[in-house]
Amino acid sequence: MQIADQKVVVLHYTLTDNDGKVIDKSDDGSFAYLHGARNIIPGLEDALAGKAAGDELKVSIPPEEGYGQRDENMLQEVPKTMFEDDSQIAVGSQFHAQGPGGQTLVVTVMEVNDDNVVVDGNHPLAGIELNFDVMVVEVRDASEEELEHGHVHGPGGHHH
Repeated sequence: MQIADQKVVVLHYTLTDNDGKVIDKSDDGSFAYLHGARNIIPGLEDALAGKAAGDELKVSIPPEEGYGQRDENMLQEVPKTMFEDDSQIAVGSQFHAQGPGGQTLVVTVMEVNDDNVVVDGNHPLAGIELNFDVMVVEVRDASEEELEHGHVHGPGGHHH
C-alpha cells in the first residue's frame, strides 16, 4: 500500500541539522501520523507521498517547507508582571502565549532583565534546513474515528 491521503503512516526517522547534529529521532519506529491532515511538516509529508512500507529515503527540507524562516518581529520584550510566577522565568523556558490573531503560541525566554523578559515566538526550528533519514515501517487505511478526529489513534482507540 502506498502513502496517500487518509492513510496512517508509521515511520522510523532521524532528524539532523546541516552540521549533522541530531535534533530528534523516533525511539522505536512507532511515530505515526495521518497523511494529508498536515500532522507533520509539509515538506516531509510531500516527500513521503507514494512511498510504501520498507522504503527508505533521505530528504532535506528547506525552512519554507518546514517551520518557516525566522521572523525577528516575533522577538518581544514584555514586563515580568505578565507572568503569574516570575520565579519560574529562566532563559530557555517555554510558555504559552496568545498571538495577534488569538492563536496560541509557544514562546521561548531569550533574556531576563530586572523588570522585563525577552521572548521569541518563532518555532525553535524556524530558519533551519531539516535533514530527515526515514524508513517507512507501515502504511494502513485510517479508521473512521481517525479520519473524523484528524489524527492517528493508538491500539484500542482514543478517548478525548
